[in-house]
Amino acid sequence: MSADFNDLSRLDGKLAVVTGGGSGIGEATARVFAAAGAKVVVAGRRIEPIKRVADAIGGYAIACDVADQAQVRSMFAEALAITGRVDILLNNAGGPGPIAPVAEVDMADWINCLNINLVGAMYCLQEAARIMSAQRSGSIINMSSLMGIEGYPMRSAYVASKFALIGITETMARELGSVGVRVNALMPGAVSGENMDRILKRRSEAEGRPVEEIERENYTDVAALKRWVAPEEVGRAALYYASDLSSAITGDKMKVDCGRF
Repeated sequence: MSADFNDLSRLDGKLAVVTGGGSGIGEATARVFAAAGAKVVVAGRRIEPIKRVADAIGGYAIACDVADQAQVRSMFAEALAITGRVDILLNNAGGPGPIAPVAEVDMADWINCLNINLVGAMYCLQEAARIMSAQRSGSIINMSSLMGIEGYPMRSAYVASKFALIGITETMARELGSVGVRVNALMPGAVSGENMDRILKRRSEAEGRPVEEIERENYTDVAALKRWVAPEEVGRAALYYASDLSSAITGDKMKVDCGRF
C-alpha cells in the first residue's frame, strides 16, 4: 500500500538549511519546512532577523555571508553538527543587483551581484554536495527566477545569475543522481514583499514612471491570475521538492508565477 500523501509531505527528523532566511521567501520557506517537521537552520548575514525567524519556529540561527567561502564552510559544519546530517538545502540567499541598462550599468555593482547570487550559491552547493554525497541522500533546491529562463530589461546581472543557476541545477542533478541526491530549481515570478517594493522604487526612479504603472504593466496585469505571488506560495513549492512527494524528480525547474507566460 502506498504511503499517504500527508506522510510523503512530512520532513520529520530532517535537517534543512535555508540561506537568506531572515525575510521574504527564505523566512516563509523556513516556516513551511518547520511546520512539516524539519529542524531548520536559518542562515543570513544579519543575526537579528534570522534569530527572530529561528526563535519563532524552534530552529537554529547561524550568521553567514554566502559570498565568503570560509563563513559558508563554517555554517555547514555547524549545521551538520546538529543532527549529523544535512538533508535539505534551500539555496536562496541573493539580491536584486543593479537596475540599469547594459551600456550604463556600474560593473562593480554587476560583479558584486554575481558574487552573491552565483558564486555564493556555488559555495553553498559545494558544501551540500560533499555532505549529501557522503550520506547518499538529500534534496537541493536552487532559487532561480522567472528571469532564469527569459531576459529582462535593466536586470542583466540578476538575469545572468539566475540563468546560470538553472544550468548548474541540471549539471548537479546528473552528477549527484547516482548517490541519491536530487537537485531542482524554483523560478518565482513577482513575489510580494519588501524586496519587490525596493525594486519598484528603483525602477520608478530609473524610468521616471510611477510605481503603480510599472507594477500593473510588468507584474500584475501580465499574470494570468492578475496578482502577486505570496512568499508562502513559493515555500509550499519548495516543500514539494524537499519532500518525498517529488522523490522521482531531479534536474527540474518549476515556475511559481501566477501564470506569467
